[in-house]
Amino acid sequence: MELSVTQENLSRALSAVARIATSKAGLPVLSNILLRTEGNRLLVAATNLEIAETYYIGAKVLKQGSITLPARLLAEFVSSLPKGTVNLQVKTTHMTISSGNYTSVVNGMDAEEFPELPAIDETQAVTYSIASVDLKQALNQTVITSSSDSTRPVLTGVFWHSIDGALYLAATDGYRLAERQLMNTKSEIAAIVPTPSLQEVLRTITDSIDEVEVLFDDTQVRFRIGEAEITSRLIDGNFPDYRQLIPRESETIVALKADDFARTVKIASLFARESGGSVTLNADKDKQELSIHSIASELGENTSTASAEISASGQITLNSRYIADALNVIDGDTITFRFSGKLSPCVLTTAQKGANYTHIIMPLKS
Repeated sequence: MELSVTQENLSRALSAVARIATSKAGLPVLSNILLRTEGNRLLVAATNLEIAETYYIGAKVLKQGSITLPARLLAEFVSSLPKGTVNLQVKTTHMTISSGNYTSVVNGMDAEEFPELPAIDETQAVTYSIASVDLKQALNQTVITSSSDSTRPVLTGVFWHSIDGALYLAATDGYRLAERQLMNTKSEIAAIVPTPSLQEVLRTITDSIDEVEVLFDDTQVRFRIGEAEITSRLIDGNFPDYRQLIPRESETIVALKADDFARTVKIASLFARESGGSVTLNADKDKQELSIHSIASELGENTSTASAEISASGQITLNSRYIADALNVIDGDTITFRFSGKLSPCVLTTAQKGANYTHIIMPLKS
């Protein structure tokens, strides 16, 4: 194999796929990156058997071929080279990399040992083209409520599903729940995508990407992001019927400025560290005021208040970190939250019309 590429393109591709390579899976070749020429392009790929990422870059190919090389060393070495042309030449399992005054020989492994990259039949796949800004926002709004508990695998991902002609994303860890309506669709889909795969998608979407193509088959999903492709296994199992947890009506409805809400929660949380983040929200209809109270037995206590529109007085105790997480991803200048008594779920949304995002937090026992 013999070819030349630009340092910028090669470094970008190696940095992207190197995150996938792993030394924990027991197969030494999985800590390597696959380099393979295909026509006048160079394929750069890595996999940990759960997720695979490929990246194509243009190249001046003098001789076709393939090799696998240590991911971390290769990515760090190429990123340290000066901008310009990088020449790559392979003899058996050794690659000579030269650029300007720098020449190195990197020992690799035969490409035959690298696992076969996952394939998707695009003619049979359910396919969506999603504006990257919408997809990025939807993923940020849902991955935060997915679980890290491996004993319940179906909760460790985000549920992509269609209802009444719309595509929804949902995730829950049992303590909170997020649902985002993403786009209209005529396709039927019900698939759970692992959160680590979606976090890799988020890292790969750059400002230069306008649209992301998403393809589902029965066992896999592929995200096509510019020159990069991320393919992941789906989580096997049935996602819980989460919609029955969302209250249709609530006794207490509170609307207040997002900035005021975020500030009072942040201040209250400083005194809530000893109590696992527990803060008590008290909505006073007569005063049209929301107060948030927290106690730290050694440090003292705090009550922060903010003006709000309140339909009925009520009190609920929530985890302050969960509230802060929700406020970070809800769009809009005004936030609405509603609940019925101390034990019912608290529903947070934007006060703007046509809200497409719902965030649920389960109350703490005060």
